[in-house]
Amino acid sequence: MLAPMELRGRHVALRPLTTRDAEMTLRWRLDDRASLLNRGAATVEEQRAWIAARPESEHNFIIELLDGRPVGMLSLIAIDLVHRRAEPARFLIGEPQLVRGVPAAVEAMLLLYRLAFDDLGLHRVYGTVAEENAGMVKWQTFLGMTEEGRLREHYRLDGRVQDAICLGMLEHEYRTVALPRMTALVGAASVDREPAAEQ
Repeated sequence: MLAPMELRGRHVALRPLTTRDAEMTLRWRLDDRASLLNRGAATVEEQRAWIAARPESEHNFIIELLDGRPVGMLSLIAIDLVHRRAEPARFLIGEPQLVRGVPAAVEAMLLLYRLAFDDLGLHRVYGTVAEENAGMVKWQTFLGMTEEGRLREHYRLDGRVQDAICLGMLEHEYRTVALPRMTALVGAASVDREPAAEQ
């Protein structure tokens, strides 16, 4: 299952992750803002090897502004075409100063959901979020996910054990809740507004 070359929206595009992105994505993953994600690689070489080892069954993307500046990453993994489900994962905005005033996170998720539900014909997307990442849980539920349960003491992050919050979205929820809400948020942003310059 080969990833599409690029998914393009009004404000951002998703292009395939490559080994050339190793240094940049490692820097994003080691930042304090990513402390509630699984750490993974510790060196550029390890990150490059991890990227090279991604199976063709995954869709791993770099989020870019339309001028080509990379601002984050996002994946669709565990794709099961028999049961028609997959997991959005590895979502991280690595350059928050470049996306001020730009609905980059919302549109990136919208492009990924279109891939999942429209292109791949999936029925369900799902995932888990560390319980301390309350902002992500709130954001995902606002965009249409439903909290479905809890996996007790599922993560060990920074030496602390914490539960995982289970989230899911069905196709009809995508079409009736998430798609209209996300489309409205993306459309409400001015296409002429320039993202704030790096401080």
